[in-house]
Formats: sequence, C-alpha cells, structure tokens
Amino acid sequence: MSHDYAIELKAMPSLLSLYRKILFGRKPGWDQKPLPNIYVQASNVIASPEKIRQYAEVCGFDFDGSILPPTYLYVWAFRLHATIFTHKAVTFPLLGMIHLKNSISAFRPVRADETLTVQCELTDSRHTDSGLEFDLVSKVFVADELVWQALSTYLYRIESTGRRTRPPKASAMAWENVQQWRLTEDLGRRYAKASGDYNLIHLHPLLSKRFGFERVLAHGMWSKARALSQLMPHIGERAFQVDVEFKLPVFMPSEVTFAFESIDNGKSFEMRDAKGRRPHLHGSVTYL
Repeated sequence: MSHDYAIELKAMPSLLSLYRKILFGRKPGWDQKPLPNIYVQASNVIASPEKIRQYAEVCGFDFDGSILPPTYLYVWAFRLHATIFTHKAVTFPLLGMIHLKNSISAFRPVRADETLTVQCELTDSRHTDSGLEFDLVSKVFVADELVWQALSTYLYRIESTGRRTRPPKASAMAWENVQQWRLTEDLGRRYAKASGDYNLIHLHPLLSKRFGFERVLAHGMWSKARALSQLMPHIGERAFQVDVEFKLPVFMPSEVTFAFESIDNGKSFEMRDAKGRRPHLHGSVTYL
C-alpha cells in the first residue's frame, strides 16, 4: 500500500522531545480536509527490564521477568502516534484531542528480551457531530511474525452549536464482587516515569489547571492496563482481543470501582466511580 508520508526512524523517539514540539509548536487547527495516510516504523526496539517492572507495578500486573504485560507494547506504539501528531500534515494540536476507544489484539505472549519492529499508520478519518475522528493502527512484529496489534480512535473536538452530549450511563452488567481502588494524586507521575508519557494534564494539579482541569487526570491507557491486569489470570497464555471505550475522565486523588462478568468466549468489565453509578471505562475481552 502506498502512503502519503512514510517515516523510517533510526531509534524510538523520546516523548519528552515530542511533547516539546506539541507544547511549543504552532498549529492552526483542522483545515477541513481529510487526514493523509502517514506511516511510521521503528526497528530493533528492545524493552528495558527496569521500565517493564515499573510499568507492571503501577498497573497491577504480575511481571515474572519474562513475559511483557500485553498493554506495555502500547508504550512503544504511542511514541509513534506522537510522531504522527507532530507531523506537519496534521494541522491541529495533540492537546485538543480525546482518546475515544482502543482495541488490542495479543496473538501470543511476547518475551521481554525479544527484538521488536513497531509500526503505526494513520489510516482513516471522518467528520462527525463531535468533530474529526481518526484511526491509528499499530503493529508489532518479531522478525516477520505479527505478535500484537492495536487500533486507537481519537477525536479532535470541534466546537458546535449542537445539542449537549448526555453523560454516559453504566452498562447493565451484574455489578457483583466489586473491587475498590484508591488512586493517589501521584499516580500520573508514576505512570509517566514508567511509560515515558509526560502529558502535563496527568502530572500535577497546577499543570492540569492550566488546561482547564481542577484536578489531575489519570491516563486512559493506565485505566485499561489496570483493568486488564485483573483479568490476566483468566486469560493465561491464550491469544485474545481487549476492547475498551473511554467514558468519563478519572480524576485523582479518587476512588474507583471495578467488576467483570463472564460472556460468551470472554469477559465484560467496567470501571466506575466510587458509588458504582457512572462509568469511566467499559470493555470486553474475547479469546481469539
């Protein structure tokens, strides 16, 4: 397939340098045109055992020193996302975007010592009532074997005079055997240290207030990882797909609740507020 832009990176980029471009660069806003196809690849990627341990600890995974937490590969994929976001052909800023949903397919367990090739492609964009939605497809290979794939859907919100969106409602799943998690104010900083994702709205109240938030927000992909960590004993080494929709933001410090139930060929799960009424994240795991 031909690409409008194809980028071959010599090394995995630093998110700190990319965020500097995001914060200090000038972008005029969406130009009302469909987004181009942008492809980025980084080869010979090797994970740091110390970073994996930090990530596993902050997200609740049991890391045995051998097998990567399945969501850890998104840490690499997001660096390529940010490379695309800072590309000159994307005319709107990252800080105006919302992560709507994310799907990850893990085709087999990936060892921490395997050498990876990470690819990401901006594949599709569409104008909706809320703004411009677009998809990024990420793939991870070991040699020629596709071991992991993700689809992330983002929204660049455009102000409109349309009707206000209603707050999301919790699903009808049985809300039983509920876990309660306490999220400390430093969670965003600990996740940033492990993942390299130093988005300012996740780091400190003084920084998040500059962007209109009274408190620090939890990373959406931390929420997904934390939920998945609770389901890994049921998944084991099976190939699986985990899909989530991000509903309401999670502010810190706070308490959230989590529960899951069995469905055909998998599990359904939800993260809600402390009272179990408002959903922060809804998702499902299906076995491949």
